[in-house]
Amino acid sequence: MKEVLIGSILSALSTGLGALPILLLQNSLTHRWRDILLAFTAGIMTAASTMSLIPEALQSGGFTALAIGLMLGVVTLTLLEQNIPHIDLEHSKKGIQFDEKAMLIIAAITLHNLPEGLSVGVSYASDTANTGNLIALAIGLQNAPEGFLVALFLVQQNITKLKAFLIATLTGTVEIFTSLLGFYLTSYISSLVSYGLSFAAGAMLFIIYKELIPESHGDGNERFATYSFIIGLLFMIFLINLF
Repeated sequence: MKEVLIGSILSALSTGLGALPILLLQNSLTHRWRDILLAFTAGIMTAASTMSLIPEALQSGGFTALAIGLMLGVVTLTLLEQNIPHIDLEHSKKGIQFDEKAMLIIAAITLHNLPEGLSVGVSYASDTANTGNLIALAIGLQNAPEGFLVALFLVQQNITKLKAFLIATLTGTVEIFTSLLGFYLTSYISSLVSYGLSFAAGAMLFIIYKELIPESHGDGNERFATYSFIIGLLFMIFLINLF
């Protein structure tokens, strides 16, 4: 219980850690660096889902449980995307522009964090050592650039840098509660573990292919983004082998 609580808190607060540079930033983040960060995150999440979550779900529940859980994750993220407004970045060499209202963005990011928290929680319920820590790390690294982009948007809406930082941090705290929910459900109903792990994998794969990779390839930085993706992939593989 203590481990999942610490892991979920650190993963959730990484949103605030990612937003921290907004307090010092004078100008907008260039698209090249934004694309590099998104691709690096995609590589990390790809390794975490394909080399940790999916093999463990197969081992604990077999292919049927894996397929059902993975598709549930994909469907859940699809429904969230279709019904909840979220940040759509306009690809432009001049900078990052947003069209949505501030409150819609805050609500959207907060709700999009729900399945990420569940992913962390069910991973800690797994019997394999350090799976929870690895997934918490992967989700945390994904949250950091997300927190930065949210804070950057809020600053561009004439919100003070400090308030933007605090709001971006708070959007990640919902993951703590959903992480604990996922942990308790899969702990007390052991048959849900394989479904939970594959659900997490499906949600992460949807984010990778639908959001992170396309957004990192829309501004002429495909080569740098590709290199960053591979580095992120190798980084997470190294951590999986290390632990």
